[in-house]
Parts: sequence; C-alpha cells; structure tokens
Amino acid sequence: MSGRRRIRGRWERAWVAAGALLACAGCAGVAPAPANLGELKREIRVHVAQGVHQREIARVAGEAGRWLETRAARGGAGLTVVFDLDETLLSNWPHMAEMDFGYVPSAWRAWVDAGQAPAIEPVREVFLLARRLGLDVVLLTGRTERDRAGTERNLRAIGCSDYQRLILAPDGDRRTAEAFKTEERRRLVGQGRVIIANLGDQESDLRGGYAERTFKLPNPFYVTP
Repeated sequence: MSGRRRIRGRWERAWVAAGALLACAGCAGVAPAPANLGELKREIRVHVAQGVHQREIARVAGEAGRWLETRAARGGAGLTVVFDLDETLLSNWPHMAEMDFGYVPSAWRAWVDAGQAPAIEPVREVFLLARRLGLDVVLLTGRTERDRAGTERNLRAIGCSDYQRLILAPDGDRRTAEAFKTEERRRLVGQGRVIIANLGDQESDLRGGYAERTFKLPNPFYVTP
C-alpha cells in the first residue's frame, strides 16, 4: 500500500470512529447542552407576568392558613409560626427584574436599606391570620444584622411589624442558611416555644426539624444552601 493510500485509510477509519462516538453519545452518558440562559430568564418573566407564580404561592399559603386554624383550635402554650422573609413574606422581584437576575452586593444592600420590597400578599395574609389566632410570629432570615434597620422599616411598611422576634444572621457568619436556621429553631424550642408551622421558599429554610409542619413556597429565581 502506498503512503497516500495509508493516509487515506487512516482518515476513513477516523471518520468512522467519530461517527460512532456521536451516534452513541447518549449511551456513553454525554450530557446535553444546558438550556440557554437568556431563554430561561424570558420564561421566568412570563411565569411571573402571567400570574402562575402568584397562584402557586396562594395555594401553599392557603394550606398553611388552614393548618394554623386547625392547630390553634387544639390549643397549647408557646405556639409559634416561623416565617422566612425574602421570597416568602417579602418579594424582591422588582430588584431582581431590574438587575436581570444578577447579584451586585452594593445594589442589593441599597435595595434592602430602602425597605421597599412589596409584601407577598398571600403569605402576608397568613401572617395576619396567625396574629388574629393569638399565635406568636418569629421571623427568621438569612439577612444579616447590618440589614436590621432596613428590614424593620420594610416590615412596618407592609403592615407586618407585630412579630415576637426578628432573627437575623450575625454579620460575617459563614454557616449555611440551613445550619443557621436549624440552630435558631432549636433555640426557640429550647426556650419553650412550639413551632407549629415553618414557612419558607428554600429547602434550607425548612430542613433540620423543630417544626410540626413545613410549607415550601415556590422560588424559580435562586437556591440558597
């Protein structure tokens, strides 16, 4: 076989091998390309604009409200409801939409300090129901102590200042949200509180126990460990 024929044979074998690899990409476990980020952002905006997100929130909030009425009727001392804040009681949608879902620490701090996040109305109704039922409310958030003034201002603005405690993470705390919130719920129970419901938009808000019931609100925007 001439040198030219040997080279041609090698190229043919290479193309056959490449074709076989492409044909068997699925069986080899090759992951497909991820979804386009711009398209995902557009889908989320439509999801919010069409009211789907709000309806999902309302469904979970309705379940939580019915449970509070049932549990409060059974009575008991120290009955407490724990609420997360961001994307649970407070909506950061105006800020997220303006930032095109990006996170800039200085812009986030300015947003929190302004105290202008609107209430997530179905959850605000659960908050108000808890107080009408004589249940204590504890707000447990991953916001830090530097955010306290703006957060308190925001809660007053939405008519949710009638709470027992607002627990924020210490400045510089390096624990995960799950570790921090689990520890704080453990402390509350150790102080004689009975947490009958824990509402949050992240699994990390709810894992770790120390609550009779948990209620997971939808959050298509981000995940907090």
